[in-house]
Amino acid sequence: MFRSSIGRLPMTLTAMTLTTLISTDELEPRLLDPRLVLLDARFSLDDEAWGTSVYDEAHIPGALRADLSDHLSGQVIDGVTGRRPFPEPDVFAGQLSAWGIDSTTQVVIYDADRGLMAAARVWVMLRWLGHEAVAVLDGGLTAWLAEGRPMTADTEQATPRTFVPSVRGGMLASVDEVDVARVDPVCRVFDSRSADGYHGLGKYYDPVKGHIAGAGLAERTQVLSDDGRFLPPAELRAHFEGLIGQMPPEQVIFYCGSGVTAAENLLAMAHAGLGDARMYVGSWSEWILDPERPIEL
Repeated sequence: MFRSSIGRLPMTLTAMTLTTLISTDELEPRLLDPRLVLLDARFSLDDEAWGTSVYDEAHIPGALRADLSDHLSGQVIDGVTGRRPFPEPDVFAGQLSAWGIDSTTQVVIYDADRGLMAAARVWVMLRWLGHEAVAVLDGGLTAWLAEGRPMTADTEQATPRTFVPSVRGGMLASVDEVDVARVDPVCRVFDSRSADGYHGLGKYYDPVKGHIAGAGLAERTQVLSDDGRFLPPAELRAHFEGLIGQMPPEQVIFYCGSGVTAAENLLAMAHAGLGDARMYVGSWSEWILDPERPIEL
């Protein structure tokens, strides 16, 4: 069982609002801050029970479980939606309330490794509902454990609050908007998967291989350094300007396989100070439901 020696935080620290990333050094002193809600978003596409299993074994003290299947996805409609649609705004607002999140809360999310799976998606979802004080743990649990920081198997309890959503619909792009943007010279659509996935190679979770016709490649791992942390803002800015030039972020759309990992590119663009790009949540798994939608390899 974890026993923290951390005292109450000074007002100068609790008053700080983080909106993109938080370091391990910044997070540990905040663990007893009553305005912090910490979410464990570990998830594996190959074993959907894995995240909850490892959470029960050990998690960062105070962290609540945020499961991609149970808490972060809406109803899948065969032939209509992709594999991981967002829940309805009022449904997700209810979940945020149950986790003890309201307008006064600083939310931090962590993942098993780097933020490549669900942590960045939670970041997008909170911003979609109008909550700005949300950050992802840079380097993920891998960095936290490597530094010998505290873990616990304790059962965590949330104090419910009332989350009032203010939906920012413009952050998300519909399939019809993507279809227009992919051939519009003033917009860009990017596939966030690996080069192999983009070209129809490697492991697939969908029956059709390839990418949306006209989409460029913006492999999400290119926003990370060798140690798994995000590149510094100046390097991220240079990376994205190499892809989009001076194009406004609201004209840039990212997608992936099922609307999860593309969120990392949105997070990286925001951390670079470039503003909010858009996300096609349906992603490849929705695009291929209509055989008339053009694809390329």
